[in-house]
Amino acid sequence: MEYISVSQAASLGVSAHRVHKLLEENRIKDVLRFVGAWMIPKDAEKSADVRRTGYKKGGGGHDGG
Repeated sequence: MEYISVSQAASLGVSAHRVHKLLEENRIKDVLRFVGAWMIPKDAEKSADVRRTGYKKGGGGHDGG
């Protein structure tokens, strides 16, 4: 199996910070860690982004104005 680094994974359209968060949350499968360096399978699937992207209009007591 071929592996890539965090910076190589980040060059695929996700920030290095986000890749680290996905690794910490065990959302990327079959990773290896050697002396503080993550090795990510080259064919690993991109995890779905489940972060919140704002607030819903009309909710949470915000009147928008």
